[in-house]
Amino acid sequence: MAGRRRRRGAGRAALACVTAFAALTGAALAGAAPAAAVQKGGRVAPGVTYEEFDIKAAKGVAHAHLLRVDLGNPQVRVDLLYPGAVAARARVSAMANTQGAVAGVNGDFFNISETQHPGVEATGASVGPAIAAGRTLKAAVPKGQRFGPALPPGTTTEDVFGVGTDGRARLDRLTLAGSVRTAETQLPLGGLNQYALPVGSVGAFTSEWGSVSRVRSTCGTDTDRAAPCSTDTYEVTVRDGKVVSAADAPGSGPIAAGTTVLVGREAGAQQLRKFSTGESVEVEHSLVAATDGVAYRLALGGYPVLSGGQPLPGLDDTTSAVRTAVGIADGGRRVLLLALDAAAYRSGLTIAEVAGTMRKLGSEDAFSLDGGGSSTLVARKAGASTVSVRNHPSGGAERLVPNGIGIFSG
Repeated sequence: MAGRRRRRGAGRAALACVTAFAALTGAALAGAAPAAAVQKGGRVAPGVTYEEFDIKAAKGVAHAHLLRVDLGNPQVRVDLLYPGAVAARARVSAMANTQGAVAGVNGDFFNISETQHPGVEATGASVGPAIAAGRTLKAAVPKGQRFGPALPPGTTTEDVFGVGTDGRARLDRLTLAGSVRTAETQLPLGGLNQYALPVGSVGAFTSEWGSVSRVRSTCGTDTDRAAPCSTDTYEVTVRDGKVVSAADAPGSGPIAAGTTVLVGREAGAQQLRKFSTGESVEVEHSLVAATDGVAYRLALGGYPVLSGGQPLPGLDDTTSAVRTAVGIADGGRRVLLLALDAAAYRSGLTIAEVAGTMRKLGSEDAFSLDGGGSSTLVARKAGASTVSVRNHPSGGAERLVPNGIGIFSG
């Protein structure tokens, strides 16, 4: 991670008895995955392999599923899996099959529920920035608005795992830079296709958002996700650079290409009320990387747990859960994707154990993705044209998620 000092620490996980086609020592453990469901490791596609193994953890034995991806192979590429809209969800297997991926895992944490805001629609949108096929989809919500476990010290919702146009994987931080300009004023842009906008800001919603209501973007505060929705809101629709309509509350429905909907709350709403129909408006936005140089082909949110071969300080070493993580090895030329079996089959890992595990597997940097019921790893079997779920998701079925990391080969 740019600007982050390397720190020393110790992961607690220890790898044990690797691969399922070795002696099935783990299968005899209480709660083990049924033997019929265990699959052998091996080649998935050129540059992509799959394996499974046990991990001795503080609270038992976890069963892990791993994809090793060689980005140096010219037939391999990595891109974002997503349903075609930011505010939408789908199963990892369905996204992989639709996009033609040979393997993949689930991605970022997301706006899964709105119990604190009765009547407000949960958007399903992810927490962090997202880039697909080099195209910016969204920016990060304020830290206090995120879903998921507490972030490690020094990390933010802007942290990403990404793969650049140079084909190398890296961890980075992507910050929104943008503005809303008229002949009379220039306003900073506070959000892009986000389920939560900073207090007092103006956010932009484009056709990438989807059709879900934009009301959630004005609920909560920068420090309290459960705070009430703002009572001071305003929405302006800009089409082909001109204001075409306005409303006192955020709306819903698809946004046409060439159209941007500006949503303001508090001070941002007061500024938008000054706009008039027919007025010229220019909206600009981009994601600025903390590291200089290569543009990103893929980026998605989560949080770092390993940097320069050392676990980040302050990682949770008490809460054991089902996890998904991505590791970076060989200077970004190799990627490791890890997902665990559900707790009904085996134990989970703490975040500190995830960092230790990824380091033992050879990762120099590692990034935690959404876990629990979202943890899913898919890969094609020999001769198959579609992927199969390789781990055992919680509840016995895949959860609908907003995005994932897809592996493409050939």
